[in-house]
Amino acid sequence: METISIQLPDDVLTRLRELTRATGQDGNEYLVEAIRESLDDLEDLHDAQQRMIEIRAGRSKTTPLEEVMKRYGLES
Repeated sequence: METISIQLPDDVLTRLRELTRATGQDGNEYLVEAIRESLDDLEDLHDAQQRMIEIRAGRSKTTPLEEVMKRYGLES
């Protein structure tokens, strides 16, 4: 695992310290988990934005929800 250095705003550092003190957990574990979750969200956002570009450019099509539900036998 590679080590990196970041500067945290005082409010974030205070919250992290309070959390680690309250739980007894390693602050590094919380930071890694927070970064992973944030990266997941950012990657999902990027994928959605790229898909929207493809749809608007006519290079990709959408499928109505009703059709998807029917295709997978999820009709109500």
